[in-house]
Amino acid sequence: MNITFLGTSAGSPTAERNVSSIMLDVRQERGRLWLFDCGEATQMQMQKAKFSLAKLEVIFLTHMHGDHLFGLPGVLTSRSLLQNQSPLTLIAPKGIKRFIETVIEVSQSWLTYPLNIIELEADGTVFDDDQFCVEAKLLQHRIPCFGYRIIQKDLPATLDIDKLQQDGIHIGSLYSSLKEGKTVTLEDGRVIDGRDYQGDIRKGKKLAILGDTIPCDASVELANDVDLLVHEATQEDALSEKALERGHSTTVHAATIAKQANAKRLIITHISPRYNAKDNQKLVEEAKTVFANSEIATDFATFQV
Repeated sequence: MNITFLGTSAGSPTAERNVSSIMLDVRQERGRLWLFDCGEATQMQMQKAKFSLAKLEVIFLTHMHGDHLFGLPGVLTSRSLLQNQSPLTLIAPKGIKRFIETVIEVSQSWLTYPLNIIELEADGTVFDDDQFCVEAKLLQHRIPCFGYRIIQKDLPATLDIDKLQQDGIHIGSLYSSLKEGKTVTLEDGRVIDGRDYQGDIRKGKKLAILGDTIPCDASVELANDVDLLVHEATQEDALSEKALERGHSTTVHAATIAKQANAKRLIITHISPRYNAKDNQKLVEEAKTVFANSEIATDFATFQV
């Protein structure tokens, strides 16, 4: 799993940063892409990063502020121009269905693929299959805003091919049975237990992608023991009062949440337009005073989960 930041600015775009949008690349795991927030020009950022609209499986919106939302109509309607008509799921706070229906009607646009809209009003599990589970919790912002906890389920054990070869076992058609840990009979009459040739079960990864928020218990709960936490840091620590008044966090707030949650790694994003690239080092160093394994996102930066 990789995570790519398509936009890292708060409120409005700058010459260096587009507004909020994050791509979780799960093509290796399921051949699909998951998009978190969709600020204006997101589809242009996707093209630059070589992400196909056809591969989008789920779009998660944290809240309905424009810098997280205004790119969505373009993404949805442009996807209708593709030959691939795979279904798309949109998970967002209540009101998103009315927004999409209004945009489609007023602009006389259309969608040619199934769009499943899930409107959030409370905490809960919003996605669950045999590979991933996604939980949502309400954060504390000026309007309803959610954070997401993405849990990759444990991966099945791999076969120890070297050990099989050492024991003179040619697996052939028995591969699936051995991988599942079943007992099989070989052509030479030997009976072997597949569990004796399995490696360890591989633990799935966990990450949290939070929307705009002041520090709150829900943030800590979502980020508990994650491999990677993405947290907004709109302002520097000196502007803490201003950040809190507007429903946002600072560099130190984000780092404190990461520390309280026992996260392994923190990436701060949603940076105020008052800061430019020259300020990145100062901002990330502030976070590191509280949580050493802190990094700052820039547009098109990719991190392995």
